Amino acid sequence: METQATTRLLLALWDLGGAKQEVKKGELTKRIVSKTKKVADYQGVFKELQQQGAIAISKSGFTLVSPKGLEVLGEGLKSPNFKFKGTIVGTWTANALLKWISQTNSVLSSQASSTNGVKSAASNVGIASYEEFKPVALKVYDQLNHDYNLNDLVPIYRIRREIGDRISRSDFNEWLLEMQEKDILQLMAGEMRDMTPDKREDSITVPGGGLRYYAKLLNS
Repeated sequence: METQATTRLLLALWDLGGAKQEVKKGELTKRIVSKTKKVADYQGVFKELQQQGAIAISKSGFTLVSPKGLEVLGEGLKSPNFKFKGTIVGTWTANALLKWISQTNSVLSSQASSTNGVKSAASNVGIASYEEFKPVALKVYDQLNHDYNLNDLVPIYRIRREIGDRISRSDFNEWLLEMQEKDILQLMAGEMRDMTPDKREDSITVPGGGLRYYAKLLNS
């Protein structure tokens, strides 16, 4: 597979938000088509990426599959075979690369600083489903509970912040509530002495039951 075409396609799909939602075919092809490239030139690339499990293709658009798609993109950007041809780089390409570098550096900086003393259970790979979320949430819960002697009452805001940008706020809320519904965690109110508006916002609201600040692992 040609590294240049593959990486350019994946970078465009990622920049358009393809890791979180489906990108329409027209939006993606508008990015990758150039004076020297046509949509037909990418057909083999699309097929191979789909076979690899890096992207998903529907009748209406494309999705960057996590974590495989991000791994392939990262490897492509690091490859010595990935080079820009000519003397002019497209604006979207330059901006997408800057965004990728910024997000990668942000993750590395966060992990290196270890401000809360917890070895990060998160990485720069997004969480795309409840099945992926559950083991990550449980790992973060165990680390916080163990390292800070929290007596099995782990603040929800700390779990949310530790997982970070790997997941949207709405997905975090939905899947944490699902863990309660399946009797894995119990979400509790209680009192939080050092409560602040941002910690309250990063806690969770149970439908019809108000705010919950702590998570407790059941049958622990």
